[in-house]
Amino acid sequence: MFPEFEVIPAVDMQDGRVVQLVGGERGTGRTYGDPVDAAERWVGAGARTLHLVDLDGAFEGERVNAEAVERIVETVDVDVQLGGGIRTAADATGLLDRGVDRVILGTAAVETPEIVEAISADHPGTVMVSLDARGGEVVVSGWTEGTGLDPADAAGRYEDLGAGAILFTDVDVEGQLEGVRTAPVERVVEAVDVPVVASGGVATLDDVLALRDAGAAAVVVGSALYEGRFTLADAFTAVA
Repeated sequence: MFPEFEVIPAVDMQDGRVVQLVGGERGTGRTYGDPVDAAERWVGAGARTLHLVDLDGAFEGERVNAEAVERIVETVDVDVQLGGGIRTAADATGLLDRGVDRVILGTAAVETPEIVEAISADHPGTVMVSLDARGGEVVVSGWTEGTGLDPADAAGRYEDLGAGAILFTDVDVEGQLEGVRTAPVERVVEAVDVPVVASGGVATLDDVLALRDAGAAAVVVGSALYEGRFTLADAFTAVA
């Protein structure tokens, strides 16, 4: 899935606009324009993968920004991974059939783990299970509900069910532009053999390199890119 370490731009969508939240809290985000414009900008800058999140879907349980997602899939020619509001196997397979390369399952995977196995049986390697951690506990429903699950233990179980990758988000530092924590990422990386994509807290190029060195196969970057802390070209050069 990630033959080389990737820096993946995030396009998080709320009410049809690009939004970056702080710590996953509604009402804390800044907006950055049209999602399709953002997607085209990142692809033009060299992105090989785009990370799309329907924030309304994550909070409300149903996808609200479907039109923007479809426009992005039709417009760009890179891998697209999508999360937020995907609750059933039918939802996921429908998206895969319409051109999404990977579906990201968080709440659905926790509530009905067998959904991972069901989708993976017909679409191997297309399920990325999202483990969003706050205070060392996996949280769901737009980061509002605790589950009691340990991220590393959960990652191993989802790998056994057929997950092609794990997305680990450190919610405690998400969107704050204050740096990453590598220890939680290392625990998840050590628990599985599938790729682990890290997200949360990236503010500098050193943060990108720290997550790479912690074993992540890729890193999702949002606020740091939108706020101009560094460019994708800077990140590619640093990684190379």
